Parts: sequence; structure tokens; C-alpha cells
Amino acid sequence: MELLQLRYFRTVARMEHMTKAAQELHIAQPALSKTISRLEEDVGVPLFDRHRGRIHLNVFGKAFLEKVEKALALLEEGRKEVSELAGFEQGSIHLATSTLDRLSEALGEFLALHPKVNFRITQTSMDEMTHLVETGEVDMCFTAMPIDRPDISMVSVFKEDIYLAVPQGHRFAGRKSIRLSELAEDPFIGYKEGFPFQKMNDLLFQEAGLTPNFVCRVDEPAGIANLVRAGLGVALVGNCGGPNSPLRLLHIEFPVCQRNFQIVWHEKRYLSLAARKFRDFLIGYFAESAEAG
Repeated sequence: MELLQLRYFRTVARMEHMTKAAQELHIAQPALSKTISRLEEDVGVPLFDRHRGRIHLNVFGKAFLEKVEKALALLEEGRKEVSELAGFEQGSIHLATSTLDRLSEALGEFLALHPKVNFRITQTSMDEMTHLVETGEVDMCFTAMPIDRPDISMVSVFKEDIYLAVPQGHRFAGRKSIRLSELAEDPFIGYKEGFPFQKMNDLLFQEAGLTPNFVCRVDEPAGIANLVRAGLGVALVGNCGGPNSPLRLLHIEFPVCQRNFQIVWHEKRYLSLAARKFRDFLIGYFAESAEAG
């Protein structure tokens, strides 16, 4: 049994599709199939059920996958510990997040101080983020939604007020504040269903007793700002305004609208010195920003 076989098995088990797994692993599909067959010979039982060209992880495969993920995670932790002996400056950090715009300036400052630290950043959904931190595939997550799972630690780094963005000339553009319930007749721009920010926004709409009329759904904050600016509708946004902004941001009186951004990591996974330094840097960076603000 070889380490490469285990890594290939994990990918195939996750995707349950030999061709797609081969593409992700950048190897030929016949070679991957042979590798999985040899692994099954070594284990002594089939790990997948095969029917009409489709494969599904069977009961043996599910039990084996659980042990494989633990073994690979331990090996990766060992690799990190050994590489850390070379010093913090040669360390690496794998971060998962659903949004990058709140992190870009902090990342820039950290890299200016530690230019030899290697970053890998995965932008993904909340469900995938939870899986990545639980399996140890990422060191930490930066998220505005809590991950309520065993052995997960979180520290809040900053809270962001959510505003109602309206275009210049909107009937409420002269207002300083508003209640969400007043927008029952307005067209809304929102994020796609399942997007982390949209999940939070939906809870706010529910609390306000409002069923928004979505005329467009996007997957990035810039898209929302552009469509509001064009006059297509109104939207819930973070503090993206300024004195020269074409958007009017109105304070929301009810309900209380905030996003609480957190750093999340797994207590029982090895966290490299570089990752620990970055976590502490982010806590300090946002604390100083809050004081300056």
C-alpha cells in the first residue's frame, strides 16, 4: 500500500467519478483505475460499487476512507512540523474564506513583514469550508458565519454594520436611516441562494417580516454595487460607501444588521508557527483598525 494510492483513493471517494477525479489529479483515467484496483487488492475487499460505468463508495470504502483521511492528516501535520524546524519565515499557510475583500489589506501588510511565507487561499462555500477545516486540509477559515462543530475554535476579529444601499435619486436617498419593512415594494439585488452573505441577509429579512422581491442575484459584492448604481434595485451591503460613492447607504433601524467576522481553526489539528503568527496578526490588525475607526 502506497501513500499515492491513498491520496488518489481519497479524491475518487470524494468525487465518486473516475474521469473527474483523474482530471483533478492530472493523470490518465486508466492509470487511476489501475491504482484503485491495486489498492483494493491490497485491502482485500472492493471499496466501490460499480454499475454501468458509475462508481459509489460502499460500506467498506466509507470505513476505509475515515481511516485514510486521519492517516493523511497526521502525515501532513508531521510534514508541517518538520518543515517548521527550518524556521517561521519558510512556513506556509492554507486559508479558506468566502470573501477576500475584507482580508486583502491585512494580507498585504502581513506579507510585507514576512515575504517568504507561502499562502494558499481557497475561496469556497460554507459547507466546503467546514469540511476543509475539519479534515485539516486548511489551517484556518475567515468567515462571517459561525462553524458550530466539535473541536472547532473561533475568535471574533471585527463586526461590520450592514446598510441599505440605494442609488442616487431613489425616493429614500435623502434619508439617514430606515426600517427594512419599508422596502416591501422595492426590487432587491441579492447574492445567489446558498451564498454565505445571502444566508445571513435572509435571516434579517425574516426578522423584519419582509419577503424581498429579488430581480437579480450575483456572487460578488462588486456586482451588487454596480447593479444598485445602475438603478436596478436596492441591496444590503457592508460599509462600501465613501464621500464620493454613487450609492447612498442608509442605517437600518430594525432589525439590528451586523456581520461578525471570525477566524476559525480546529483545536486538534496541528497549526504551524506561520499559521499561528498569522492568526495573531489578524486579531491585532483588526483590533487596531477598530480603535482607529
